[in-house]
Amino acid sequence: MSAKRVTVLRGGLSSEREVSLASGKNIIEALNTAGYEVTDLIANDNLNEIVNSLTKNRPDVVFNALHGNFGEDGAIQGVLEWLNIPYTHGNICSSAIAMNKKITRILLHEAGLPVAKGKSVPITLLVSGDPFPVPYVVKPIQEGSSVGVHIIQSNDASIRQKQREKIIKEWIFGQEALIEQFIPGKELTVCVLDDKALTVTDISSGTHIFYDYNAKYQAGQSTHTVPAVIHPQAFQTALDYAQKAHKILGCDSVSRTDFRYDNHNETQDQPGDLYILEVNTQPGMTKTSLLPEQAAFCGITYPELCSHLVEKAKCRT
Repeated sequence: MSAKRVTVLRGGLSSEREVSLASGKNIIEALNTAGYEVTDLIANDNLNEIVNSLTKNRPDVVFNALHGNFGEDGAIQGVLEWLNIPYTHGNICSSAIAMNKKITRILLHEAGLPVAKGKSVPITLLVSGDPFPVPYVVKPIQEGSSVGVHIIQSNDASIRQKQREKIIKEWIFGQEALIEQFIPGKELTVCVLDDKALTVTDISSGTHIFYDYNAKYQAGQSTHTVPAVIHPQAFQTALDYAQKAHKILGCDSVSRTDFRYDNHNETQDQPGDLYILEVNTQPGMTKTSLLPEQAAFCGITYPELCSHLVEKAKCRT
């Protein structure tokens, strides 16, 4: 039997283009190692070129290595469904929902899962004052990799005003922003593969206030403890919540759920409080990414992980 022909789709138009390019490069190497016939397709702003390339050199599977808008929001998934080419990761619906933090919060909250207190507001509302008690977080409704995220925590009103003005001036993420209560404590994440949670990672961002873009993708800017050393009950609860979130949003094959864990009141008998921040249907696949790290902890090599995602690829219509 001849090897499956896999096109790795990477790049894209979002603010996470460079991350996608790096993820895709690693994936190509891994799939070549695993024996697939691999084609590299770098997506730019010309959809016709993507469609023509996939039509002319039709692969058996598209490995979707895109991140951010148009890559993990259901857009490219719709194109691949139309072309009837099996693809990896989330379907149209789960991708669109998970990319929208506002809708994700609503669905998780209605299902009884914990999310931070928050609300969506017009970004211009920040002109008139703090829209939420300090400390709070301002984030885009539809971005990944912590792009556009700001934490407002100063007790000085004049400093906060300058921060808000700067945010408004530089805001390029639409008319609305998501405002959430800032949760102190640990940053945790759980990856789910085939409906099963792998493990819990504790992320230390060093000198960074939170796990921002640079902490995520620059070597040495963060430390990952796998498995996380936290209260056993909190550990199991994080696994359970991640699996439930994966199911609630209708995720396919793989997802990653990010948490804040307020452990200030943790005791030997009582765990701290977990809050879900977001669910990611296109977890990063760079050398510092969390999914490959958790898979390795579970005995799954990087080429095996990439191969598994290829073998699980499908169309949904």
